[in-house]
Amino acid sequence: MEGIDRNNLPQHIAIIMDGNGRWAKTKGKLRLFGHQNGVKAVRDTVEGAAEIGIKYLTLYAFSTENWTRPEKEINALMTLLVSAINKETKTLMDNNIRLSAIGDIKKLPTKAQKELQEAIEKTKENTRMTLVLALSYSSRWEILNAVKNIIKDKKKAGEINETSFQQYLTTKSVPDPELLIRTSGEYRVSNFLLWQIAYSELYFTETLWPDFRRADLYKALLNYQNRERRFGKTTEQLQK
Repeated sequence: MEGIDRNNLPQHIAIIMDGNGRWAKTKGKLRLFGHQNGVKAVRDTVEGAAEIGIKYLTLYAFSTENWTRPEKEINALMTLLVSAINKETKTLMDNNIRLSAIGDIKKLPTKAQKELQEAIEKTKENTRMTLVLALSYSSRWEILNAVKNIIKDKKKAGEINETSFQQYLTTKSVPDPELLIRTSGEYRVSNFLLWQIAYSELYFTETLWPDFRRADLYKALLNYQNRERRFGKTTEQLQK
């Protein structure tokens, strides 16, 4: 945490957790081994974010596109999800962290939905940080869903602006992320929070997700704090 200015922290960090499969391959193991070890990275990163003072942390856990993966891998991932939620609820309670979720949750297996809802209910009074799991989520799905609901509500064109549109997004109660992190050396945003990251700082690291720890998170924060966020303005305007 050395060198990090606690008065200049992003309220919200979003992370695309990538590289589990490649990490497992380097160990001569199956992809599931990578996913299992990715849970350790989640635990340390979540605790590290809460410790430094981040208020919202969103993790891209399972995209709508991930449903096209081999059935065996999907089943193993869903079993791991249920197990992880079950085991990590105590960690969330111990660290005063509230759990939330975004995405097409009804597509998840019934058992996963049940465990998720129970954990959300159990942690709802926690106030230190909100952990948002993006499950069966994609930004195009979210935006299309918002448009459908606007039509359903029979809104007129004049009633729709950025603020009102945002109320139809799954993240309506969460501030936009100031920092987006992607692991594994890939340079793309993969249909994640496309509306919300309009002005986010993007940070890419070669580290594969199972190797990612709070030290890597703090490195990203230091990088973020050395950037100038202009929001379309000039440096001179910001200095006035």
